[in-house]
Amino acid sequence: MHDPTQHPELSTVFDSLAARAPRLLIDNEWVTPSSGAVRRTLNPSTGTEFASYAVAGPVDVAAAVDAARDAQRTWARTTLGERARCFERLALAIENRAHEIAVVDAIDAGLPIQRMFGDIAGATRSLRGWPGLAGALRGDVLPDDDTLHYTRYKPYGVVAKIVAYNHPFLFAVKGSLAALTAGNAVVLKVADQTPMSALLLGDLVRETFPPGVFNIITGDAHTGDALVTHPDVRRIGFTGSAATGRLIQRRAAEQAVRSVSLELGGKNPMIVFADVDVARTAREVVKAMNLRANAGQSCGSTSRLFVHADVHDAFVEALAREFSALTLGPAYDRAVDMGPLINARHAGRTRDFIKGAAAEGATLISGGLDDPRVPQQGFFVAPTLFTDVEPHSRIAQEEVFGPVVSVFRWSDYTTMLRDVNSVEYGLTASVWTNDVSNALRLADDVEAGYVWVNDSTTHYWGTPFGGWKNSGLGREECMEELLSYLQTKSVHVKLTA
Repeated sequence: MHDPTQHPELSTVFDSLAARAPRLLIDNEWVTPSSGAVRRTLNPSTGTEFASYAVAGPVDVAAAVDAARDAQRTWARTTLGERARCFERLALAIENRAHEIAVVDAIDAGLPIQRMFGDIAGATRSLRGWPGLAGALRGDVLPDDDTLHYTRYKPYGVVAKIVAYNHPFLFAVKGSLAALTAGNAVVLKVADQTPMSALLLGDLVRETFPPGVFNIITGDAHTGDALVTHPDVRRIGFTGSAATGRLIQRRAAEQAVRSVSLELGGKNPMIVFADVDVARTAREVVKAMNLRANAGQSCGSTSRLFVHADVHDAFVEALAREFSALTLGPAYDRAVDMGPLINARHAGRTRDFIKGAAAEGATLISGGLDDPRVPQQGFFVAPTLFTDVEPHSRIAQEEVFGPVVSVFRWSDYTTMLRDVNSVEYGLTASVWTNDVSNALRLADDVEAGYVWVNDSTTHYWGTPFGGWKNSGLGREECMEELLSYLQTKSVHVKLTA
């Protein structure tokens, strides 16, 4: 059923979203944007508008930064235990409204509702994990005969966080925590395609955090630009496309020296050796591509499969069966496997990749533009599988950010590695083999910041996640991320006159 208003499980949440006044959370108050600018957000499963959100302008951004700057001085003086209590209160509040949050992201982002409960669990795990990790933070003491040298860590002050649409609630929470743990105050700008679950988060922030510590604004690219160029913002964290990441670097540096971390795109390889269980590894591609999670709209999706010639044909046959078995439909229908893409423009861009691959000589194995599973309403693209793809073709080099996979046959290790590393990205890689020597050799040789062996997609708390090359700058979910939101101060004490 496409209309959520007719679905008993969804109608109450849908009605509350539709009736919600567009506001910005500044200093723990819901405020109307100074310009009165408002936009409508779409339900990707139907292509119809269903709710409104506020567009913050420069005046609103300045108000949010001012509130964060004033609140940060007190927040920085709180103990780690006091911050941890705020985190725990927020985790409990999220758990109490988990169903509502999951429904909102299903409607607003087109992400299958059953997967959104996993995102909510990830958010609460992060809330409970950061204080413990921060408790292990230590400065250094440098001994000398008559002097004492030691280091301390101090927060930057106001941190701007800009997050992507493919995990709206999870990224809004998880992306802000290292900065908050370190004693910074945050101004969070969420993706303009998926603003609604952040407004629910704002309700919970008001109940659990001191005023001004965690501000949430919605808007467009102009909103983001006003935030990253504000003179009181000294630290920026961004999740999104490589093109936008480079723009943020440039704009942030025009008037001041700022610290910027970027978690950007990927064109990630999955390398399959001849000794694998073909059926099991083919099933893993569905997980590795995040098809059930967000229709392949993930920077970590493994959209390039390098399969050894000895198992290539059997692997492609097994994978085609897996892709063909996936069901498509509205994200809030628990019976479907895969939801829509985020909007008409992105769905059209993904279809253009499929058309272009066929024109460049690739062989369509499954899916494509005429797949009968694609619903008439909404922004859907079928999971699509190509073989006979040239390594330097557009579909092999550029990030599709959708449910499109290219398969390459390999037999020579050196040639395969050259093609694997030929792209501008270097976020993740997934290696499949029962030979530990091959696994460790390739894990070292592949140009990627995060490598799985006989696994994919899963993040492990405390293990640095981030990319090489145009896939980003900095690391997340680890001590390195916490340190990146702190500045080092060295102190010298002369002990004798």
